[in-house]
Amino acid sequence: MMIDEKVLHEFYNIITDNKIEKYEHIASERTKHITIVMENIQKDHNASAVLRTCDCFGIQNLHAIEKSVNYEIQRDIALGAGNWVDLHSHSEGDSPTKECLEKLKSEGYQIIATSPHTENSIQDVNITKPIALVFGTEKIGVSKVVNEMADQLVKIPMYGFTESFNISVSAAIALNILRTKLQNSSIDWKLSKEEQTLLKIKWCTRILREGEKIEKEIRARLNE
Repeated sequence: MMIDEKVLHEFYNIITDNKIEKYEHIASERTKHITIVMENIQKDHNASAVLRTCDCFGIQNLHAIEKSVNYEIQRDIALGAGNWVDLHSHSEGDSPTKECLEKLKSEGYQIIATSPHTENSIQDVNITKPIALVFGTEKIGVSKVVNEMADQLVKIPMYGFTESFNISVSAAIALNILRTKLQNSSIDWKLSKEEQTLLKIKWCTRILREGEKIEKEIRARLNE
């Protein structure tokens, strides 16, 4: 048994059977094949709703570009999603947006930016390559930097007078479409067994008081 598996086993001796059952099932459906990027979302409750949506659709990573805002999780809206989804903040340097997108590109992601000013539908996105789906501000959408760096601009089909959905609604519709496409494909989009084990350990540390300290003590004991 690998050391991480032994660590998880030790944690499973601490938490409830109900939690263990949930962790096993939910981790097996988690994905990093799709990630969400929020660029300078002005309203905390919208950003928190996107975080909650990511958890609901099994999206493990959410990137928040915070050049001109300071994003804080609204716990009554996120409903604990901050414990389960990894939130990555990008706020340093002259262009956090560029830094974020360059990093995602280096990790193999195609940058797909949402915009009402395109004829490309999100329903037609090629999902064979990992997707970083970018949402811009509520008023002006994605920035010029995103437009220049994006591999593709896409829109969510709409049939009314209003030009755009609320960002949390947009994220939910987009992820429903992309998640369905993934599940109907032969792509290996799930986390590896090793990634699932590390994720479950992380979840354990987040729900337990001084969880990180407990993990260090477990690892020290196992390495003796």
